[in-house]
Amino acid sequence: MAFCVCAGAVCACSFGTAAAALTVTPENRVFAGGAPVATIMDNIPMKNIMPFGLCSSMANPQVAAATAAAMGTMTPMPCLPVIPSPWTPGTPAILLANKPILNQNGKASCAWGGVISITNPGNKDVTTP
Repeated sequence: MAFCVCAGAVCACSFGTAAAALTVTPENRVFAGGAPVATIMDNIPMKNIMPFGLCSSMANPQVAAATAAAMGTMTPMPCLPVIPSPWTPGTPAILLANKPILNQNGKASCAWGGVISITNPGNKDVTTP
């Protein structure tokens, strides 16, 4: 059993230097422990997924340019996540507004190669199958 993810969950990116809180807006009107429950579609950068400090992925054009300007010395740049697809795998057995809810095992991929994972689901009361 995994915990469902709620607003305030803590996420981390494999290329980021800091954790970030997941923002979940309450339009679905379903709460766990007083916080809105997330779905796999809560993947919008700067709305749901905030920056992770500095990015160190060479696939990020800003990092590549800064590293080239520093004669090959890795130069991390501010993170601006680009999330082209929903969280996976979600919990297809539980739908919220016709979308699977997100559990703590969910992962999202950044276009710059980072893997975003959930380090704290923001809820320790409600589990999913």
